[in-house]
Amino acid sequence: CGHDSISAALIQAFWEMDVQPHRVAKLSGIGCSSKTPTYFLGQSHGFNTVHGRMPSVVTVANLANSELVYIGVSGDGDSASIGLGQFAHSMRRGVNMCYIVENNGVYGLTKGQFSATADRGSASKKGAVNNDSPVDLIGIALQLGATYVARGFSGDKAQLVPLIKGAIGHGGAAFLDVISPCVAFNN
Repeated sequence: CGHDSISAALIQAFWEMDVQPHRVAKLSGIGCSSKTPTYFLGQSHGFNTVHGRMPSVVTVANLANSELVYIGVSGDGDSASIGLGQFAHSMRRGVNMCYIVENNGVYGLTKGQFSATADRGSASKKGAVNNDSPVDLIGIALQLGATYVARGFSGDKAQLVPLIKGAIGHGGAAFLDVISPCVAFNN
């Protein structure tokens, strides 16, 4: 799983930018990705929301205290399925946050069903074939006005750290789609 590599890239980005933990609010949804905020910046603010609702909670928190650096970590199941509307509205509204989707194409916690971002024709480890077209979160973010949009790979820290730093320092709706293969269910 590449999720630990994403955590390592986040840690390095915050360290290189000298962002103090008490200035950070890190929020997550439900799924494998929701564990990520637990593993970095122990003295920061944190909140684990219900499935698909992280963008709404970040929006409200941002209204209450716009001085914090907001990091929203979600999975492809969390953002491209139940939370698709929440994702869309946070991009449309230009919510000031670094929104990271840890995209593995599966629901890893529930044994590998295809998520909405799974490639058409991909096969599960149980032999099922995905016949649906994938939801393109990058295209949606661009269409709805996100002003910082990028795609990275969890296995390339040298590429991912600058993308994260750019998103953190952006000051607007920043979206990162990080491809993070699930070696247990979708490699």
